[in-house]
Amino acid sequence: MVEEPRAGLRERKKRQTRLALSTAAIRLSVERGAGNVTIEDIAAAADVSVRTFRNYFSSKAEAIAGMHLDRMLAIADDLRGRPAEEPLWDAITEAVIAHFAPGQPEADHDAQRKRVDAIRLMLTDPSLQGELARANDAARTAVAAAVAERTGTDAEQDLYPKLVAAAVGSATAVATEHWLQCEPGAQVTALLREAFDRVRAGLPVP
Repeated sequence: MVEEPRAGLRERKKRQTRLALSTAAIRLSVERGAGNVTIEDIAAAADVSVRTFRNYFSSKAEAIAGMHLDRMLAIADDLRGRPAEEPLWDAITEAVIAHFAPGQPEADHDAQRKRVDAIRLMLTDPSLQGELARANDAARTAVAAAVAERTGTDAEQDLYPKLVAAAVGSATAVATEHWLQCEPGAQVTALLREAFDRVRAGLPVP
């Protein structure tokens, strides 16, 4: 068996640690309320030291927003890897959907509703909103660069890749926000696909 190069192994472990910290931050904030969670709690839940936490994130809010940023950066990377002959909006839709694969639905709808309500409450935290805004800025830049590569445009000078990146971010945000307001059992992937289909069609009046 071929061993993974040491540099590649280090990067993979760093990604795993970052994901573990972000996952723990979100889970604890949903379970307890964001105001009742400390950096020490998050580090302990991820089985790392507080010093390690600070190597990855400067705050609890940044750790929570980190999962969203990493997901959008991964979507941009996947967009680059989609077949060159694939239509742009097909490629965008599939790249996004791949990173919102639905998990196993909860049998207890009351528990699911409580969890969704807790997520919505967490998202109202002002410090988290600031970090999410910064994450969205970084995500738009990354998606615009990927779109520019696929379309032969300039991510800095041309309007088109920036518009597409903004549309991707907005459609993703609206679909996930709508999902949080739906009855238990709704699939975020179906809402994302509908959102991108409507954007692709030019948002015709219903």
